[in-house]
Amino acid sequence: MSGKSSKEAKLAWWQLSMIGIGCIIGTGFFLGSALAITKTGPSALIVFALAALGTYLVFDALAKMAAKDPQKGSFRSYAKKAYGKWAGFSSGWVYWGSELLIMGSQLTALSLFSTFWFPDIPLWIFAAGFAVLGLGVVLTGTKGFEKMENIFAIVKVAAIFMFLVLATLAVFGVFKGLGHDVNVTNTMDHFFAGRFMGLWTALIYAFYAFGGIEIMGIMAPRLKNKEDAPKAGKIMLLLLTTIYLLAIGLAVLLVPYKDFTTKESPFVTTLDHYNLPLVPHLFNGAMIIAGFSTMCASLFAVTSMIVTLSKDGDAPKVLSKAGKLKVPHFALGLTVLGLISSIILSFAMPDRIYEYLTTAAGLMLIYNWLFLMFSYKHIIKLTKFEQVKRFGAIALIVIAVSGTLFDHMARPGFFISILFLAIIGIILMLRNAIGGKKKKKKSTKVPRPRFQ
Repeated sequence: MSGKSSKEAKLAWWQLSMIGIGCIIGTGFFLGSALAITKTGPSALIVFALAALGTYLVFDALAKMAAKDPQKGSFRSYAKKAYGKWAGFSSGWVYWGSELLIMGSQLTALSLFSTFWFPDIPLWIFAAGFAVLGLGVVLTGTKGFEKMENIFAIVKVAAIFMFLVLATLAVFGVFKGLGHDVNVTNTMDHFFAGRFMGLWTALIYAFYAFGGIEIMGIMAPRLKNKEDAPKAGKIMLLLLTTIYLLAIGLAVLLVPYKDFTTKESPFVTTLDHYNLPLVPHLFNGAMIIAGFSTMCASLFAVTSMIVTLSKDGDAPKVLSKAGKLKVPHFALGLTVLGLISSIILSFAMPDRIYEYLTTAAGLMLIYNWLFLMFSYKHIIKLTKFEQVKRFGAIALIVIAVSGTLFDHMARPGFFISILFLAIIGIILMLRNAIGGKKKKKKSTKVPRPRFQ
């Protein structure tokens, strides 16, 4: 990507908190929460609370490492420092794979949001249109991207607050529901609708809604006071968790959980049950802007990561070669191939593509979190309590991953993520084998003896 000024403005801790909220809130919450609700009913609240705890434990580790040793590569740099070059290579490519899948997931979610207005238009047409618009934003360079992201962040936060206000008014009877009254007893009776298995299989979607804390780690070196990184994360996660739990709680209180579907945001479904003709449309538009924002961030992330990997020798050098564009054109070309793959997938299997991609994206994301927790003990000297927290985070991540194996709709996403890991592993082995042969050739060269 285009180089940033050496005189970057330093951030206050609260600014980093707001950036985190802006980067994390997206389609993972607006549509991914529907997947959790359809699997476990109102007890999706417990799933999101557990995911918030796991996310906090992971961020706490990342923040402590960032405070002790600020690194631009964040988690990738810590993996490399803890385990060597192979770990930096693997972590970087796993992150690239996760962002690629997130990009595809968001692209599909945007298309699903658009069918709220145009139900007869195929998903792939919307996907192609959003992909072109997203590339246009990336081509504006870093400054243009940051300006647009600031505007998008305001819109997405405003959309959630609009929902919270309207849903609260509906609870108190200001708006009349369409054939459904608020019934707390009925909601509690069906609280564990999906039983234990529903909670288990829904956890991955809640984790996915918190995806984006890596951005906080990457931006932590820009803090005015690096020791403020943990505080910024705690405030950000507290606000985010409060917003998530309030929004989901109001949605399942106002609408029977069986009315929610994976093809529409639960918040649009809720608003659609009340006599508010324009509001669902306004909210849907805000969600499209929010989803487009996170898709652009993923586009930027995959392109930036490729450039970083290339410069560090973990990807072909040609990928970081600068051209006339503000973005290295070969790196952008690889990103475009990822977008085209997402569009083809949305055309080939439009009914299940969002669930498959969301599962795979969530898994790839938390594989890196798992790597981060293993690196943590090598970077920081841990107390007994920190060790307990570390094992707690690892346990929650393993539970979320294993849950996908017991859900026939999530299982394909698990195998997609394993395929990505296998490809990265094969490339790493080939790379090491080629590197080993080159070293052997150099060592077998016998220097000519000098004769006097």
